[in-house]
Amino acid sequence: MAATVFRPGATALITGGGSGIGFAVPNFAGCNGRTRSGRDPAQTICQTEHSSPEAREWHGDHSVQGTLVESSCSLGEREHENFAREKGEAMVGWANDLTFATNFTGVLNGIYTFLPMISEAAAQGPKAIVITGSKQGITNPPGANNPAYNASKSALKSIAEFLAHDMHSNSATKNVHVHLLIPGWTFTGLTGSEGPIHDDQALALKPKGAWIPSQVARYMYEKMNQGKFYIVCPDEDVSEALDKARMEWAIGDIIEGRPALSRWHEEWKDKASEWINEEAAKR
Repeated sequence: MAATVFRPGATALITGGGSGIGFAVPNFAGCNGRTRSGRDPAQTICQTEHSSPEAREWHGDHSVQGTLVESSCSLGEREHENFAREKGEAMVGWANDLTFATNFTGVLNGIYTFLPMISEAAAQGPKAIVITGSKQGITNPPGANNPAYNASKSALKSIAEFLAHDMHSNSATKNVHVHLLIPGWTFTGLTGSEGPIHDDQALALKPKGAWIPSQVARYMYEKMNQGKFYIVCPDEDVSEALDKARMEWAIGDIIEGRPALSRWHEEWKDKASEWINEEAAKR
């Protein structure tokens, strides 16, 4: 499916595309020749050395809410084969309004604005919607800065699952394929990168255990081509097997009646670590 969506001449709408994963996707080799339209509250990019000539169309604003309603004016007549909601915010506190406004409400605004035109265009061929979640929205690690972020990404997982089911259940929108992209540790603006930068520079500057955005873009392309909804990316520190074992332990807290977040509970963390490592080794 990805090969039919990521094709020369197709249009991608990417929010949060000023750097990081959102910037890497249209510059990925499998996407050459795509026209990119995007909005990023962090910065406006007209043209950079890193981008290919075919992927340099850019319309930016500074809307901290991540709202896409106004962009429907300039993009409403376009056919959007791919709609990637990527913009992320990391803030402090339990109930940070900006975290929810960007990570959750911003996505809802984007879906509300552009889903009708994507659904209508589905009759012409396959379309894709990619929503960026987080492993923290699944495993929910504790920490003073994490609750609002984790909760916003958990909510995104629910929205993406409902959207995928709704699109598939309606004969008129079966051509709209929804994917939940869950990156691992990635060297982006949230983790110290001042990008967008060339891959060779990113590889030289990144932490040892991190992936660079183009690796995430390639992995996403491969999994979309396999028709996967959940696209859980590994990195240089965490393998696919370890990710799966951690997620299985997390859901097991409910099934087995363990304490909340038992992986970090003082009476359970050693058992959790032992089980997770053993389970990962089996996969």
